[in-house]
Amino acid sequence: MKARIKITLKEGVLDPQGKAIANALGALGFDGVGDVRQGKYIEVELKESERASAEKTVESMCKQLLANMVIENYSYELEDA
Repeated sequence: MKARIKITLKEGVLDPQGKAIANALGALGFDGVGDVRQGKYIEVELKESERASAEKTVESMCKQLLANMVIENYSYELEDA
C-alpha cells in the first residue's frame, strides 16, 4: 500500500514560511494572493496488505515522527499498490 500524507499547521499557528511565500508571490505580480499556508507532503510505501493495519501504522508514524502534534494536523489517503 502507499500512504499519501499531508501535514499542515493548525489554525492560529504563525506560518512565517507561508508569509514569505505570499510576499514573494506579490513581488512577482500575483496581486490576487491572500493568506498562504505551507505544509508537507510525504509518500510512504507500506508492506501491509490489510487496510486496518496500514491505517494503524500510518497513524503511529504521524504521531511519533512525521507531525508535531502540538502545532500540526495531518491527514492521509491509502492506495493499493
